[in-house]
Amino acid sequence: MIYCVEDDVNIREIEIYTLQSMGFDVTGFADGKAFFTALDEKLPDLVLLDVMLPDLDGIQILKMLRQRSRTKDIPVIMATARGAEFEKIQALDLGADDYLAKPFSMMEMAARVKAVLRRTKKPGNDSLITLGPLTIDKLGHQASLGGTPLELTLKEYELLSLLCKNSGRAFSREQILDVVWGTNYDGETRTVDVHIKTLRQKLQDMGKIIKTVRGVGYKAEFDQT
Repeated sequence: MIYCVEDDVNIREIEIYTLQSMGFDVTGFADGKAFFTALDEKLPDLVLLDVMLPDLDGIQILKMLRQRSRTKDIPVIMATARGAEFEKIQALDLGADDYLAKPFSMMEMAARVKAVLRRTKKPGNDSLITLGPLTIDKLGHQASLGGTPLELTLKEYELLSLLCKNSGRAFSREQILDVVWGTNYDGETRTVDVHIKTLRQKLQDMGKIIKTVRGVGYKAEFDQT
């Protein structure tokens, strides 16, 4: 199920038609109030969310989704006005999985929806990742060290999960940006370095599992000796 939150009826109808033609169940909403009422009944697999809405704007809605345990993991694609750089950055920082700059083609929208759904596909039974005293509970969206929960931002958590899930594999900064920040994030790769630094600090002695691979990027590796 995909929820489209868009107040322009013409845009909303063509979004719904396009996604339905791809085989998705789709429901459209003209405002945040109707959207949240539907969330109480059923959670979608993805939300296509416009920024400019008549009651709550898309940024407020995204923030509310990420603050609630029941909805914090729902993939969200934001639709922003072309050139609205601040809105785009704000949405990504708050945990949006991708964005579309208006006006966008339905082919582009369809491609982004499929890409985000592939990237955010829920795991089967591998809900726990463990490296020594570090545990990542993917279902609970929580990392803990020696049983003590770590206070991580959304991007810190996703970065740590990516590295630990693929322990031993080196990722370039560009690859990390694509997976954690989304394929359209056009910020600097230094963003990755800053988040790696804060992650190492929060992991304390376990920060050494995040290793710098010279000329490549970073990897997670736990040395049991």
